[in-house]
Amino acid sequence: MRQWLWAGAVCLSLVGLASAADGAYDPLAVPPEATAQTVDLTVHDATRKRDLPLRVYLPAGTAAAPVVLFSHGLGGSCRNNAYLGEHWARRGYVGVFMQHPGSDESVWKGLPARDVLKAMNAAASAQNFQLRMKDVPAVIDQLAVWNQEPGHALRGRLNLEQVGMSGHSFGALTTQAVSGQNYPLIGQAYTDSRIDAAVAYSPSAPTVAAAAAAFGKVAIPWLTMTGTADTSPIGNATVETRRAVYPALPPGDKYGLVLFGAQHSAFSERALPGDRGERNPNHHRVIQAFTMAFWDTYLRGDAAAKAWLRGPAAAALLEAQDEWQQK
Repeated sequence: MRQWLWAGAVCLSLVGLASAADGAYDPLAVPPEATAQTVDLTVHDATRKRDLPLRVYLPAGTAAAPVVLFSHGLGGSCRNNAYLGEHWARRGYVGVFMQHPGSDESVWKGLPARDVLKAMNAAASAQNFQLRMKDVPAVIDQLAVWNQEPGHALRGRLNLEQVGMSGHSFGALTTQAVSGQNYPLIGQAYTDSRIDAAVAYSPSAPTVAAAAAAFGKVAIPWLTMTGTADTSPIGNATVETRRAVYPALPPGDKYGLVLFGAQHSAFSERALPGDRGERNPNHHRVIQAFTMAFWDTYLRGDAAAKAWLRGPAAAALLEAQDEWQQK
């Protein structure tokens, strides 16, 4: 059953104080000694003659940790969304941030401003989408090799029995594709069974097929995040097509967050051309908290994290017109 929870921002400080005082689950809490080390690597996919840069965020210690992959948006890089990678690592996860040649920052760097939009539109192609979908299993395959390779920086650091997938915008489409979306018009699935849970920031429902047909058989936990002003000048996504993803998901461990006033850039670290108004500093705090509780619930099996997601504490982080949905 769908539940709707709203809460005023006035509750925010009270929740923080209560968590600190009574030891309750808090997805934003980070031990003072927790650190996040970054390692830059490259996956060489010999079959496709394709090199995929990675930025890996490692938690402190040497124990194997759950792995969360991140796919950047159009024109981005593996260095984007560090606010997520650092928080996840400081909470004990390995964040693997991928870069997709052909739809990364190389598309626009060095171009005159007048040519950027045209180049970006050209890069938002079916060919690049296909490349991205194949990048994800290639990265997971290589992580498994490095995890066993003597002397490698990732040797023994990865628990590949607990894998999360995530991405923003074009990266959300990539995440959807490998995490259970169906493509009835082409009769092909790209789901990678090694992925246990997925978060899609600025997702999109197809415009040429019913959303229920695309998402009705998603079998793993999903969390979708969008905003009431989450539009983009590239592609066909609208606020309506982004919001259409969550309702089309089948019942069972599915969540949808809609941040009031959040533009497309709310999920990244800087404003985008065409942004209007100031960024809301509470949005990143909410994004960090909800993704962390989601990963703790579905990658670590943490019952307290699930109770937080489905209880009043999660709603208390939100502002009055934000929407939090669960089924």
